[in-house]
Amino acid sequence: MNLPPTGDIALVVAGALAAGFVNGLSGTGYALVALGFWLHAMSPVTAAPLVAFCSVGGHLQSLPKIWKGVIWTRLWPFLAGGLIGVPIGTALLGLVRVQPLKISVGLLLIFYCVWMGLVRRPPVVTGGGRLADATAGMGGGILGGMASLSGPIPVIWVQLRGWTALAQRGVNQPYNMSVLSLSLVSAAFAGFLDRTFFVWAAICLPVTLIGAQIGLRLYGRINDGQFRRLVIVLLGLSGVTLIASSLV
Repeated sequence: MNLPPTGDIALVVAGALAAGFVNGLSGTGYALVALGFWLHAMSPVTAAPLVAFCSVGGHLQSLPKIWKGVIWTRLWPFLAGGLIGVPIGTALLGLVRVQPLKISVGLLLIFYCVWMGLVRRPPVVTGGGRLADATAGMGGGILGGMASLSGPIPVIWVQLRGWTALAQRGVNQPYNMSVLSLSLVSAAFAGFLDRTFFVWAAICLPVTLIGAQIGLRLYGRINDGQFRRLVIVLLGLSGVTLIASSLV
């Protein structure tokens, strides 16, 4: 079995370690961090399912730490909406230009982060019930199916709900696991999980788990206010990354 060039391996390992750390610390952000490294060393056809595979592995490792925050009655509307939204997004992929979509999402994230940084008391949305939660999950699923952007809408919505850090992760991580697992199964049926994918997966998954474990340990030392600010910063950086990558 021929291994990739040493330089590519170093770049991909660095991306897996950084993305795993961010994912372990915040419960989100794996794709945007990893792809910033990986797309310099592999094709998007390999990178997309690899993100899904490693991200699911990181989430599984984190589950025992955040399991107390997983409340089924709160989680299932997000899951139902997300699993409905993914095939809709995939079906719309041929009708939507992904580059303007990513720029629009990036601008929305930056606007949201600036706004949340300026307000003294973050708003709390209590209305809408499970229907609103399912709508947020579906929105994430549609964006996930179109452009692998399943995270931002649910992350923003659970913040606006005013839930604790543990409660936010109790929704975001099982939600992302479900959406990404569906994406991985779709990639398998499409024939994208070739030998190159499995070589990179064998390299990236252990490094991802190490990074996620380091992030998890740091997560245990921050409070809800610090977690909220951390997520806002990550969303802002994600918005900048989306716009920059789309323009390039």
